[in-house]
Amino acid sequence: MANSNGAFGLRPIGVVGQAANTTGMTEYRIAYGNTNSIYQGSPVIPLSTGFIDIVGAAAGGTVGLLGVFWGCEYVSSTTGEKIYSNSWPGSGADSDHPVTAFVYDNPMQTFVICSDASLTSEATARGHVFANANFAAGTSGSSTSGISSAKLGVSTIASTAALQLRIMGIQNDPDNADFAAAGIPLIVRLNNSFNSANGAIAAGTPSTTGV
Repeated sequence: MANSNGAFGLRPIGVVGQAANTTGMTEYRIAYGNTNSIYQGSPVIPLSTGFIDIVGAAAGGTVGLLGVFWGCEYVSSTTGEKIYSNSWPGSGADSDHPVTAFVYDNPMQTFVICSDASLTSEATARGHVFANANFAAGTSGSSTSGISSAKLGVSTIASTAALQLRIMGIQNDPDNADFAAAGIPLIVRLNNSFNSANGAIAAGTPSTTGV
């Protein structure tokens, strides 16, 4: 039977090790003139301008991921009201007020993400644990729900450490246990986190790459 999972990007689930799982987020800023939509569950990167932006699979491991976007607040340029949203729509903010983003940026945070294709069997899927992978549809999402449609690209799974995600396990979910179909919930962490000691960006220099 096909899995019930739809795409939802990255959802926080825990942390590696014995640290408390506070699921705490850090506030960052989005430039009010940024026209790129950013969805809840989207991977984001730091920019040399001091802002954050969404990143897609094309960036590979050359851009250290800052974390996972979980929503924002801003003042509407038309009504003057404060808006709380799952997503940054790419417009509509008053330039006299900041656009504040909330990001899961703990480099030890683990997330659940759906596979974009069949993993063939549970044994094959288990063999991918501790391998690496890139996102599929890393920059897309729903303008209605504000939720990311990023998935893990099964065809990208490899031992290459420069890929964006490290597969840490398979979530036990009876409703999503058909390994011959897309939608298997995989537990991952971000490779080359910008906040880790061995992040991909040399000497902590922020990337200027956006989408």
